[in-house]
Amino acid sequence: MISEIKEKIKLLKDYNKIAKIDKIARRYFVMNTFDGVLAILGVLLGSFIVNSEPRVVISTGIGAGVAMAVSGIWGAYLTERAERDREIKELERATLSRLRETKIGRAANAAVLVIALIDGLAPFLAAIIILAPFLLFSSALSSSQMYIISASMGFGILFMLGVFLGRMSRESILKNGLIMILAGIVSGAVSFLLLGGNAAAARA
Repeated sequence: MISEIKEKIKLLKDYNKIAKIDKIARRYFVMNTFDGVLAILGVLLGSFIVNSEPRVVISTGIGAGVAMAVSGIWGAYLTERAERDREIKELERATLSRLRETKIGRAANAAVLVIALIDGLAPFLAAIIILAPFLLFSSALSSSQMYIISASMGFGILFMLGVFLGRMSRESILKNGLIMILAGIVSGAVSFLLLGGNAAAARA
């Protein structure tokens, strides 16, 4: 069993050298985690404004996470497969040989699957992490505490994404982390203005 796992890991590393999976996967991971965090923070803000019950927050948040996961996996799979197919066809024309069943073809297929999974799972996992206080501690925490902890976790993830980008670009990790947090604040402020206005109109 262990030897099989090691062999699979080695094979994936070989595919990565051929198809450059890690570079594309990193971009998809950051972009879609970012989108997922902002979406769930929006759900939290909207739920807080209308004073939704925890179960409504959970169902709305998980629903949004599932929608992003399906959209991400489906969209990335189709897009990446089309791009990899085009590259394979160009190589086949240049080499006058069939490459579908070669290591190059299998590496392209692996890249499509890995990237699609990362694209879809990144925002879903972000949603689950942020909603954890509602999922796990709804009976132990007050509504306000759950909102505060969840929002803090969301901004914490944004900061960590900034740190990750800072390390990748060899720039200031603090600066990049704060920029990510600023994006969350701006998104929240815009949402608050829109949702708050609508809520006030509804009450009137």
